Formats: sequence, C-alpha cells, structure tokens
Amino acid sequence: MKIAVLEPLGIPYEELKGKVEKAAGPDNEVVCYETREEDTPTLIERSQEADMVVLSNFRYGRDVMEKCPDLKYICVAFTGYDHVDMDYCREKGITVSNCAGYSTVAVADLVFGFVIDLYRNIIRCNEVVRESGTKAGLIGPELEGKTFGIIGAGAIGTRVARIAQAFGCRTLAYSRTKKDIDGLEFVGLDTLMAESDIVSVHVPQTKETTGLINSEKIALMKKDAVFINTARGPIVDSQALADALNESRIAGAAVDVFETEPPIDPAHPLLNAKNCIATPHIAFASVQAMYKRADIVCENIKAYLAGSPVNLVK
Repeated sequence: MKIAVLEPLGIPYEELKGKVEKAAGPDNEVVCYETREEDTPTLIERSQEADMVVLSNFRYGRDVMEKCPDLKYICVAFTGYDHVDMDYCREKGITVSNCAGYSTVAVADLVFGFVIDLYRNIIRCNEVVRESGTKAGLIGPELEGKTFGIIGAGAIGTRVARIAQAFGCRTLAYSRTKKDIDGLEFVGLDTLMAESDIVSVHVPQTKETTGLINSEKIALMKKDAVFINTARGPIVDSQALADALNESRIAGAAVDVFETEPPIDPAHPLLNAKNCIATPHIAFASVQAMYKRADIVCENIKAYLAGSPVNLVK
C-alpha cells in the first residue's frame, strides 16, 4: 500500500518519516510531504495514488477524494474530524480514524493561561511597566472560590475540572452523559451559564453543538464572568459574543478557534471586541503533543494494516 502523509505534523521531517516507515513496515511505500498545502489541485496530486492518507485539520472533501480511486483509509491527525467529508467516506467505505487524546494536556494548559491573563491582566501589565506605568486599574481577582463551568466533560473537560479544583474552584459541568467525577456537579446548560464565573467550552463540533452558545445563552452569564473557547469556532455565535463584550455584558473572553482556520480576517468581530484574547488555533500544539500525535498516527497505521483499525470515527 502507498501511505501519503500530506503535511508536516509538527516534528522534524526525518523523525516523522522514520516513525511512519517503521509503522508501515517494509512492504508498504511511505511518502511524507514537507509543506502544508490546502488547495484542491495539490491535495489531489498528493493523494490520488495513495491507499492511505494522513492529514490534520484542513478541509478534505469530496472534490479531492473522488479523484483518489485507491483511497481506503484516512488517519486524521487531530481530535476533531468535521473538516473531512464523512458522508463521502461512508458512501465509499473509506475507514477514518482520529488521534483523540494527544492534546488533552496542552489544551487544558492554555485554558488556564487564558483565565489567569483575563483575571490578572498579564499582557496589559507587561505593556504598562514598559510605559513607566503602575498597577493602577490592573488588580484582578483570584481563582479560589470561583465557579468554573465546563461545557463538555470528555478528556479535556475533565482535566480542566481537576485543575480548576486544584485552584480551589467549584466546578460545574454540562454534558450529554453524566459521569462520576469527584467534585464535579452536572447541571443544565442554562444553570451553568448563569452560575459560572468562568465558562470554558470543550465539546466537539456536531450538528447538535453548532451554534450551541448563542445570544440567549450568553445573555445568562454574569456581568463579571469570562468565556473561553478552545474547542471549535462554530459552536459559539462570534457576533453575539463580541456584542456582549463590547456592551460590557460580560467581563472578558479568550478564543483559540474561529469559524475557519487561520489566517483570520482582521475584520472578524472577535478580533475587534473589547477585552478579548485571541490566538491562532494553537491550544493543541505543544512540543510534547506533537510527538504524542505522531505516535498515535503510527499506532493507527499499524492497526489498520493489521486488519484491526482503532480510534474509528463514524
């Protein structure tokens, strides 16, 4: 079989190629590309003779796959897979696996980087001290005693809850399935939005969760609450969130995700909203996470070649 790794995966090229070749074994061909290209003609060129492809978070649609008659397996080197045309994969019997779990620690770390900056004004303090300023107007609250609301109690949400508890927070969660997690109270979404001082989103993007956090949900939040999104951009109504920030109906927000992948249009409402920290979809991308991801990719490839695919998505 021919295996095409369609882009770099955040570790040195030779290391990645060596890992994938070892996983594939001597009887299979491996091609690794050193650049990330997202245009349809290039993706077709790179994929059209492959039996298996590896990609992360760029769009991989019917227009590409229908030009790839040998394609049997897609390894999504990412947790979310909404950027892959799953309807076409089901139609053609193409097996798809993801790499859930590699970024759990990295995402949770950034959540608390966001929260602490929103509370303690670290970015602004850095600017002020260089302007010969003082702490006037920059004194913020502590995390201890705050109510931390977590939307989605999967691996990342659960880790965020544990860290929040270590800071001395009361933790609430909204999830489709309740779990027995010490100290984590499961409540309805409206209750979580209304009672939380910090709201952090950790659900996957599905038809049910797209637009889940709309103007009505945001209107339930406390005036001094902050909102964090490191999940998927379309889960949140960006304009509604920007309006709440600009009208001082909530105190702040931090977003790592948007409706599309970066680069983001400078006119995007959240890039022009008051007290909103924005990052270019980097929550998942720590040094350690990139190596964890490469290892999961290799395990997925080995399992598929052995006839027992793992980490399957529907």
